[in-house]
Amino acid sequence: MKILVVDDHALIRTALRGVLAELDRDATILEAGDCRSAFDLIETHPDLDLVLLDLSLPGMHGLAALEELRTRHPALPVVVLSSANDRASVTHALDQGAMGYIPKLSTNEVLVSALRLVLSGGIYIPPEILARWAPQPAPEEATVTPLAARNGPRPRVPADLGLSERQAQVLRLLLQGRSNKLICRDLDLAESTVKNHVSLILKALNVTTRTQAVIAAARMGLVLDRTASPAKDRAEE
Repeated sequence: MKILVVDDHALIRTALRGVLAELDRDATILEAGDCRSAFDLIETHPDLDLVLLDLSLPGMHGLAALEELRTRHPALPVVVLSSANDRASVTHALDQGAMGYIPKLSTNEVLVSALRLVLSGGIYIPPEILARWAPQPAPEEATVTPLAARNGPRPRVPADLGLSERQAQVLRLLLQGRSNKLICRDLDLAESTVKNHVSLILKALNVTTRTQAVIAAARMGLVLDRTASPAKDRAEE
């Protein structure tokens, strides 16, 4: 496993090395103190499994860096690790396609568990932040949080929501912050087909916006197959 830590504080990068060793003792940890150095490392190491990105960085704000990363390397999971813990920061990060948002004050156990969830194809948002969004989950889902979900009998998957394999592919790209246009290009589908799939996905999640879809997916512990191939499937158009 290979992980890139992007933070301008050397002490934080050093501390994260110790925590990430709990995730995988054989992990290769790369470090960058600014966005440009991070971009250079990503180009040099195309086999990266994960990027941990701080929002307060010199030269370029972390959200701008996140947007550029999603454009240049859309398949690379990025998790925001930030001292900011407000709704606006979380919302902006999700809008830009972050696959997780972890406050820096989180315990080592929470950090490791959250990263395991993301690496398995899930989305992590701290329960205390999820609780700030309405509506609240239905009673039967109230105990399902991103951390609790991994301890259940099995993770929830798109098929549990009645979504087809193609719709699961669209959902995965949607959660990465892709626009309909980019989803059309990646899956070789007509725009009308993608719009129809997105509408059905939002309906299945009982939401009306993409950000709400990310929140809903995190709340229910939904896991998507990161290795799923966007093979052409014209039968569903």
